[in-house]
Amino acid sequence: MLGGKEAVATIAVRDLQAAKRFYEGTLGLKPIAAQEQEALTYQAGSAKILVYRSQYAGSNQATAATWLVGNDLEKVVQALRGKGVTFEHYSLPGLTLKGDIHEGGGMKAAWFKDPDGNIHALVTG
Repeated sequence: MLGGKEAVATIAVRDLQAAKRFYEGTLGLKPIAAQEQEALTYQAGSAKILVYRSQYAGSNQATAATWLVGNDLEKVVQALRGKGVTFEHYSLPGLTLKGDIHEGGGMKAAWFKDPDGNIHALVTG
């Protein structure tokens, strides 16, 4: 029933203005809609990301959004690091940490948090 429908990543934030600075200024997303002072919608490739104000912001301890960056992973990590993004380092079975990038089983990934602690992943795809 939903296999042919598009999904939207939905990310809760406490401070919409701080989120706007991060998602637009740091990540380089372009806003496509705003719902008063409660939510912002961004275009990310062919997908959309909805960032909305919530008292439960940052309470998810798992990945909220995954970005498929392909062979550009190292360049994207370096560019984000240059904008002040700090990358998370995890001890994960089967993965080895090389700098800020986890590698293993033919996959490479890096994780970072937004200002509210929402976890984002960058993967080679």
